[in-house]
Amino acid sequence: MHSPMSSLDHWWWRFLENHVYRIPPPPKRKRTKPMQVLCVGPPRSATESLQQALLALGYDHTYHGWDIVYDDPPIPATGWVKLARKKWYGGGESSSPKRKGGKEIDDTSSEGDCQITAEEFDELLGHCVAVTDAAASCFAAEMIRAYPKAKVVLNVRRDLDSWHKSAVKTLVHVNESWSFWVSSLLDREAFWAWHVYERFLWALFFRAPDGDMARAIKRNGKWVYREHCDMIRGMVPADRLLEWSADEGWEPLCKFLGKEVPDVPFPHANAAGPGGGWKAREEMAIKSMGGEDHILRED
Repeated sequence: MHSPMSSLDHWWWRFLENHVYRIPPPPKRKRTKPMQVLCVGPPRSATESLQQALLALGYDHTYHGWDIVYDDPPIPATGWVKLARKKWYGGGESSSPKRKGGKEIDDTSSEGDCQITAEEFDELLGHCVAVTDAAASCFAAEMIRAYPKAKVVLNVRRDLDSWHKSAVKTLVHVNESWSFWVSSLLDREAFWAWHVYERFLWALFFRAPDGDMARAIKRNGKWVYREHCDMIRGMVPADRLLEWSADEGWEPLCKFLGKEVPDVPFPHANAAGPGGGWKAREEMAIKSMGGEDHILRED
């Protein structure tokens, strides 16, 4: 249930995206309020609990990975695939070799860099004042540069072995779910949910050159985690950065953000059972397919 990274820019995937599983692009948003908080920690680092905490502190809306696939239709997964292609494949346009006169020509950018602007992020995040989870971790460096006035929270798990065990138990479980994979072949929105996460965001984040996200998490997870956190520490000035874990609760988070500590327990979401929060949403997605009339339905 995986595809080599090199093939994700192939014409075949674009054919599936633009024809077989085509959904309307999400409406382009415009920023209405300044971006205030970027929570750039890796997955399985209390991302959903942090979203709920920020919402309770008045950061509305706080964007989470669920928004990518469960936002109001048309879901914004297509927009995040476009940005992922821009980051990892150059410019968002096909970087597959082109031919002229029977010979391959190299028309890819030679600048060796990728810049994603605030305006590009705002098309997906313009209604948000904070971001957690997949979008923030996979595009951490780009968002930190795009929103230089936003405070940065590096949400972590202090025990790396515990984090890795949780990632294997949840993210790998989803990647190895035959029911979810089959549903992604039969339903447009399920296709995009699988496509954006299992083929693009997490596969690329965890350095899966062969496209096998599950194996990449098992093989690379710990060093990718360390390298990601070291990058954030090196990029962000100390007065703009909070390194935080969920077991520290409200106090350091509220102090950093200049908010009063709420008189309620700190939220704890997304339990680490098999599949975690993904399991419930996977089942919901499959049930929502209904009968035959939902499968590859026309919009």
